[in-house]
Amino acid sequence: QVHLVESGGGLVQAGGSLRLSCAAAGSIFSIHSMAWYRQAPGEQRELVAAITSGGTTSYADSVKGRFTISRDNAKNTVYLQMNSLKPEDTAVYYCNAQITSIARSQYGHWGQGTQVTVSS
Repeated sequence: QVHLVESGGGLVQAGGSLRLSCAAAGSIFSIHSMAWYRQAPGEQRELVAAITSGGTTSYADSVKGRFTISRDNAKNTVYLQMNSLKPEDTAVYYCNAQITSIARSQYGHWGQGTQVTVSS
């Protein structure tokens, strides 16, 4: 069993900052890419940022220069530092990780989601 636990969401004023964390736990052999997605009401889930096991990052155009994804491989944790937040960043944020279990099966796993609300 593998699960992801997210934390760090909340309510913030426009221009403020939040830091999301997502820790993977369970029968983990190795973690490959990790990513953050978000889904606003009535919208499709979209990729926000991703990071490979080697540390290569990529971002959606809408967050470039404002958000930073990072990971701590020793803690099996991925972070999303969000600065200069805008009301349009309001969404439920989900982490995703591609994980090979101890049984050597590889699947994509999702966190439970954490709400981020940015007030104007």
